Parts: sequence; structure tokens; C-alpha cells
Amino acid sequence: MHKNPPHVQSARNPSRIQLILAFAAIYLIWGSTYLGIRYAVETIPPLLMMGMRHSVAGALVYAWARHRGAPAPELRQWLYAAIAGAFLFLGSHGSLAWAEQRVPSGLAALLCATLPLWTVLLARIGGTERALGGRAWTGLLLGFSGVALLIGPDALRQRLDLLPAATVLFGAFLWSVGTIYSKGARMPSSAVLSAAMQMMSGGFLLFIAGAATGEVSQLHLSSITARSVLSLGYLIVFGSIIAFTAFTWLVQVSTPSMVSTYAYVNPVIAVFIGWALAGEPLGLRTLAATAVILAGVALVTTRRRMPATADAHRLPAPLQELQEAATD
Repeated sequence: MHKNPPHVQSARNPSRIQLILAFAAIYLIWGSTYLGIRYAVETIPPLLMMGMRHSVAGALVYAWARHRGAPAPELRQWLYAAIAGAFLFLGSHGSLAWAEQRVPSGLAALLCATLPLWTVLLARIGGTERALGGRAWTGLLLGFSGVALLIGPDALRQRLDLLPAATVLFGAFLWSVGTIYSKGARMPSSAVLSAAMQMMSGGFLLFIAGAATGEVSQLHLSSITARSVLSLGYLIVFGSIIAFTAFTWLVQVSTPSMVSTYAYVNPVIAVFIGWALAGEPLGLRTLAATAVILAGVALVTTRRRMPATADAHRLPAPLQELQEAATD
């Protein structure tokens, strides 16, 4: 961007239409990726599918960032990226893809909406926030109460598979861990290059995990449907490249509170897309749980931050040790 002043000017003074298109991308595209994952894993093993998604998208974004002048990363930065990619893509997205073989995409999106709740709890436990106010605690209580409503005892009568549901929740927790780690890790100054490295590393780890769990023998090219292939292409091009680029740009030109609204818009989009296009159930229970979870997330994401100390941006002790081990 330093070589192109008009682009800099555009980034500093974005037009209304640019903002509308960028927010539409992260709202609609990311909200639709849950159904895209469900369709993709119909005939492509989940870990291998996610491995293809992130390795291809990461390689393309990496090439674009280097072409734009981002310096080549150091070896230790690749180690940091691999650790972050293990949490974000192997652990979180791998869990999500496996679970969506068994749970509706809309329900998976609602469970993923707990991500800000896990992030707040981890920040408090790790000492990066001194205390949580009444607004944050109310949001946490509401959010997890909504989850209990969604997958509580009555859900057994609806034939909800609780193990995949719990796996999605665990994946959201891992995404929060990876997010906290990546913020404190010594990654490249280019956010786009850093994210591309994490996607590439995560994609490679997903391939290893897929091979280790026998997914290679389950992959039969003749049985892969056009819908799965098109869904994978959609996830790569729209979910991981276009929407990601829009998100990265919005982080630079908009406010954190506005950008964070995707956390409670995406699940709503996912629930209704799953209902409209895939015939997923949308009863009063789901609607009530959606309202409760998103109200909790809204309270948490709009709370007043209270940093613990001047070292508030340091990693929590366990993640600090992990980073130091990677350095050694």
C-alpha cells in the first residue's frame, strides 16, 4: 500500500458503499459457510476437506501478500504460525467440519457464537482483564444459558447428537485460545501475511491429521459430488479469501465494536440459510436459544474493557511458555 497512495487514501476515507459491501461480505459469506461446510463434508472427509480449504486459500493469500511487498517471514515466525494454526484450523475448524457430519449447520453456528464468551473467560483467567463488570457476567450467564436451552435434556428427544455438539463448543474454545496466542506471538507485521501463514500451517496439519485418522482411505474421487466440490470452492474463494480480505480491511478502517458485530450476525444468517436452503428445523426452541445466546454475546462484546496492568497484552502463562518453547 505504500507504493500506491490512492489505495492509502481509499483506506483512510472509505466510502459508504465500500463499507456496506465489506460488512455484507463478512455477514452473509461467513454466515453461509456453515452450510457450505455441511455440503462439502457430505462426500469429502472432513479433515482433508478443511486441509484443502486452508492450504489452498493460505497459499494464494501468501503469494498475494508477498507480491504486495511483505518481507519473507523468519523460520521462528513459521513456528509461531504453526502453533496458532494448530489451535485455529486443526483444532477448531477440524472439529467443526467433523461435527457438521452429524449436526445441522445452523445449530453448529449457534454453538460457535459462544466464541466471544470463551475469549472473555480466558482473558479473565489469564489475567489480561482485571475484573469483569456486571454487563460481562450477565452476558456470560445469558450466553451459556442459551447453550443449555439449545442442547439441554429435552434435546435428546429431538435426536440431537450431543457429542458433535460438545465438539463444536470445544472447537470454539480452541479458536479463542488460538486467537489469544496469535495476538501475543511475534508474528510478521503484515496481518495478511501472518494469517496466510497460519492458514497454510493449519492446512498442512489438517492433512497430517486426516491421514493419521484413516481419511485417505475414505476418500473416493468417484463418489465426490458436484455439490461438495462447488461448496469447497466456495469456502476457499469466498469464505477464506474474499471475506477474510474484507475483514482485514475493516479492522483497519472501522471500529472494533462495529467489526465485532459479525459474531452475532453470522449465527442468525446461518440458522435461516440452513432452514431456507437445506430444510433444517427451525422451531421455537431454536429461535429462543438464538435470541438468548446472541443477547449474551452482544452484552459481552460491547462491555467496557478493564485491563489488568500495563502488561495486559502479554500472553497468559501457559501460552507464554508455549511460545518460549517454540523460540528455543
